[in-house]
Amino acid sequence: MNEVERIHQLREELHRHNYNYYVLNAPEIGDQEFDFLMRELQDLEEKHPECKDENSPTMRVGSDLNKNFTQVTHRYPMLSLANTYSEAEVADFYNRVQKDLNEEFEVCCEMKFDGTSISLTYEDGKLVRAVTRGDGTKGDDVTDNVKTIRSIPLVLHGEGYPRDFEIRGEILMPWLVFEKLNEEREAREEPLFANPRNAASGTLKLQNSSVVASRKLDAYLYYLLGEGLPCDGHYENMQEAARWGFKVSDIMRKCSTLQEVMDFIRYWDKERKNLPVATDGIVLKINSLRQQRNLGYTAKSPRWAIAYKFQAERACTRLNKVTYQVGRTGAITPVANLDPVQLAGTVVKRASLHNADIIEGLDLYIGDMVYVEKGGEIIPKIVGVDKESRFMIGDKVKFITRCPECGSPLTRYEGEAAHYCTNDMACPPQIKGKIEHFVSRKAMNIDGLGTETIDQFYQEGMIRTIADLYTLKAPDIARLERMGKKSAVNILEGIRESKNVPFERVLFALGIRFVGETTAKTLAKSFRSIDALASATLDDLIQVDEIGVKIAQSIIQYFADERNLQQIERLRESGVQLEMAEMDMSDYTDKLAGQSIVISGVFAHHSRDEYKELIEKNGGKNVGSISKKTSFILAGDNMGPAKLEKAKKLGVPIMNEEDFLRLIE
Repeated sequence: MNEVERIHQLREELHRHNYNYYVLNAPEIGDQEFDFLMRELQDLEEKHPECKDENSPTMRVGSDLNKNFTQVTHRYPMLSLANTYSEAEVADFYNRVQKDLNEEFEVCCEMKFDGTSISLTYEDGKLVRAVTRGDGTKGDDVTDNVKTIRSIPLVLHGEGYPRDFEIRGEILMPWLVFEKLNEEREAREEPLFANPRNAASGTLKLQNSSVVASRKLDAYLYYLLGEGLPCDGHYENMQEAARWGFKVSDIMRKCSTLQEVMDFIRYWDKERKNLPVATDGIVLKINSLRQQRNLGYTAKSPRWAIAYKFQAERACTRLNKVTYQVGRTGAITPVANLDPVQLAGTVVKRASLHNADIIEGLDLYIGDMVYVEKGGEIIPKIVGVDKESRFMIGDKVKFITRCPECGSPLTRYEGEAAHYCTNDMACPPQIKGKIEHFVSRKAMNIDGLGTETIDQFYQEGMIRTIADLYTLKAPDIARLERMGKKSAVNILEGIRESKNVPFERVLFALGIRFVGETTAKTLAKSFRSIDALASATLDDLIQVDEIGVKIAQSIIQYFADERNLQQIERLRESGVQLEMAEMDMSDYTDKLAGQSIVISGVFAHHSRDEYKELIEKNGGKNVGSISKKTSFILAGDNMGPAKLEKAKKLGVPIMNEEDFLRLIE
């Protein structure tokens, strides 16, 4: 056997040993023998650079070279799941699916691992790309870092996998690794990670993959996407994926009844504490991919899946003092400072008190023993007081009347629980918070401008508004502490690229009160430019779907402020996109113009969401309920009997999907 043949043999052998050790937990050889084989392969690859392979087992050790992450658009958007917190909400989900499908279905139940989401793409059985969730539409290419995670196969084994497919999962830091890492950081007097999820996410974004390799991350894969998948069943596809070498949780179970789903939830609510990684709930997915397509998606999440979040754990500890934080909108949040207490796997020292009403309702005194929970096991909050243990308590906690940062008086708007600082244009946390929101991933997505950098620019007097970002100069940035020419170039490049961000994200980035990501998209689509939106009346605004009086009044108030108009003009002069790009109208027709259409049933050729898009592209309007104004019902199999009866009663025509497709051809 020559050296090149030996390279191929060693690669195959080491891939197998990696799988046996990290996925099956059944090693065939010891660590020393494994290291010996790895060293032999490294030496041979150095001698034969012509045999370079990006998926060689030697890539697991990472590199000391720093690499900036590039943005990659997801082939399939990575949406988040709708959360439920009670068994009643789970039952509502089950019954809603039953009503919509009107046929038998199975639910696949699996653990909701508490890590950071990842999308892996394989071509011809080899890992070619690993991308973070990002904003759901685009994410960071972290392939080099993911290759260091030994439970993720670089080369698949077995057969039957599609030539090109995507598999999604969760990258995790096991509890034992997390605790050891924090012990090491504490010894070096470095800030501790708050929880394994933050540790895994932070590790994955390191630019030195050799450090990532040392962190011993793990991964579970939970969803397969692509053309030509082996099965219609999600559960069955994941069993196939396990045979190809992926680490798939063996906790996954198919359920045929609501009772079986509830039994699964109740069992793992207790047993999850014995798992080696953090979990925060159960994911329920309709098993059939055909049924998933027919149920479709909302703007934010699939209709065929939900996450049941476990009830929060509770601990009791002492309240030492209450401090106050100012958010970007000026909202004042009281924060309880506590004796450290272990809760849901992490040490808690601070907890939210939300607002003045909560403080008053709790009847808090400094020195009280308080009950702390993690809402959804993420944000700690005080939920009660042990009044029986009161002894030597201090002053009663009373909400402040002036801003803790700028001293301005606080106000409370009618119908709202929070108090707000009225100095919205000069209060430092509000200014910096607005800029942080503006540069965030879902808004303008400007890399290199984190909280510390924005604070540094603010302290130096370089920025006071979002428009100031576009006047920054490289020499001014480079002279700052912890900066330099390369950092300055990267930041200015990110700012320059933000000028290409589409209008709907710019509108979200402006931070208009009550205008979130989805609302910004709706407004951008309806008004198409900042000028049209600025001149819209209250009536114009509330005519738009999902825009109520509260949102409309907030928009009018924003554009009535001359300072906001001046800022928008500066953004316009800088080249920021303040109107929608011209749409490609080649696929649009008026074949359904003026027609209101209801969709019902299960379809063979397209999903419900695809039919809704086709209706809009052909000039029609999607409506949710049947009335005398309904033009016709696009009906698939198993149309709901109540809708069928109502259609007959009102004389509304019913059209099947074949006739509909012929109509719009």
